[in-house]
Amino acid sequence: MKKTLLTLILILTTLWDTASQCSMCRAVLESEADTGQAEAINDGIVYLMAFPYILVGGVLYVVYRSFKKKKSQQ
Repeated sequence: MKKTLLTLILILTTLWDTASQCSMCRAVLESEADTGQAEAINDGIVYLMAFPYILVGGVLYVVYRSFKKKKSQQ
């Protein structure tokens, strides 16, 4: 019970911090007249979002090939 409560508190604290940072970035980027900086931030977000999906997809592909190889040997 204590582990669950501690985990929940840590998750909520982390989410609260990240949400506040997003609003700060948005306010800074909306106040700037230069759209180049906003586009650079958006590109960075896309790159940061894409890499975990690529890595997970690669791991799942390796696991799939491993199971397929074991099944064909039987």
